[in-house]
Amino acid sequence: MLRPLAIPALALAVLAVAGCSGSDAATAEFPTWQNTEVNAVSRMASAGGVVTTTSMKTDGSLETVALDQKTGKKLWQYPATMAGRLPGMGVSAPAIVQGAGGDPVVVALDPQKKDRWNATLIARDGRTGQQKWIRPVHSTFGPQRCGPYVCLSEHTALSGARVVVLDPASGKTLWKLPGIAEVEWSDPTRVLLLRLAANPMIEAYELKTGKLLWQQPLEQALGPGIDMSGGWAFGATGDNLTGYIAPYTDPRTKQVSTFGLFSMRISDGGINWMRPSVVRVYPSGNPGYAPVVRPVDLQGAYGGFARLDADSGRVVGQITTAQVPGSGWWLAFPDRMDKLGFLKHNTKGTAYDLASGKSLPVEDETGWSFCVTDPKPLALRGQAQGFYSVAAVCEYDLAAGKRTARPGAAPPPWFTGGQDGWRLWRDEKGAVHAINDGTPTAPGMYG
Repeated sequence: MLRPLAIPALALAVLAVAGCSGSDAATAEFPTWQNTEVNAVSRMASAGGVVTTTSMKTDGSLETVALDQKTGKKLWQYPATMAGRLPGMGVSAPAIVQGAGGDPVVVALDPQKKDRWNATLIARDGRTGQQKWIRPVHSTFGPQRCGPYVCLSEHTALSGARVVVLDPASGKTLWKLPGIAEVEWSDPTRVLLLRLAANPMIEAYELKTGKLLWQQPLEQALGPGIDMSGGWAFGATGDNLTGYIAPYTDPRTKQVSTFGLFSMRISDGGINWMRPSVVRVYPSGNPGYAPVVRPVDLQGAYGGFARLDADSGRVVGQITTAQVPGSGWWLAFPDRMDKLGFLKHNTKGTAYDLASGKSLPVEDETGWSFCVTDPKPLALRGQAQGFYSVAAVCEYDLAAGKRTARPGAAPPPWFTGGQDGWRLWRDEKGAVHAINDGTPTAPGMYG
């Protein structure tokens, strides 16, 4: 079955999965808040002054939570579930859409079951939690915002799988497509869908009518032999959508699928550039914002590290294979991602200037890396095993290999991304943090 790369679990990715955290945003000059009442395990989404996430309770059950974006105060919570989502995709987040009247609508999966339906999709007023409409669901990867509407792949475990586009105010089906797809980008008039099929492709649709505008097979971007089972990630900046397809080793043939990074134009699907045979590394920026990759040769040997320009695909900074230290390290990047550090826990690491490739004195260098390098799967009740919390990062002193004494520091924008000036993240205990520092809207590590 196909799954996106929500948690980096690939051996080829070198840098293992993590479920860690950021820290308090205590910069006095910017509005900040934290909410320790929740245990956020999914990504967060916001619209219309409301933040929503999926939280895990102490008994292993899930709930949809809505928070006020200005204060972090909990507005409401209701039970949540997953029905047919695969562990490699991570815990599904609610979808939140700004309705026609400006009020946000939160759409999430509720545990209610009826006859052959395994759950119920419920839309609620983002501020009050008042129910607006319901839709019974057999199996789904979860709802997503697509412009002013809600997109849902439903019946994903059945032969009649389809994508439906729903009106958030009424739940009415506006148009539908056969098969399974994921939203990778949308604006008020268009949506780009990743169609998950034998020949996967990106397709652009007019949101109001469902008219197909263009389609681009992923094989045109990277070459034949793509298998989506290894995972994927997308990010958009400007008129470009940057995609990453991860490698997958077929257990029968031992052959590795085609993998790499590419960029296409949102306007017409034309290919801007491609970087085949590179793996995305973790932690790092979103593919569409600050991609960092490592080349892999035909024998499976790794090269150095390269920071790419998302617009052109050109290398803007790199270090060579010979500069990579032996083993036992984790990548660590500073706030601006202009340096690359190799963190060694509780001992001295190394650091390089990415632009010049020169070694740096490590005594004054810090970098953001995973807090936990051996995360435990979530003990979810009534769900498949293997789901992890969304990872986050902590700041380290590279000279000592220990966390810095800055408990009030917010993770960098390359990790959190930004939306309408706000940045959101979870800490290692699941608390939600926010800072309104005017960061331009951009995708973070997880979208």
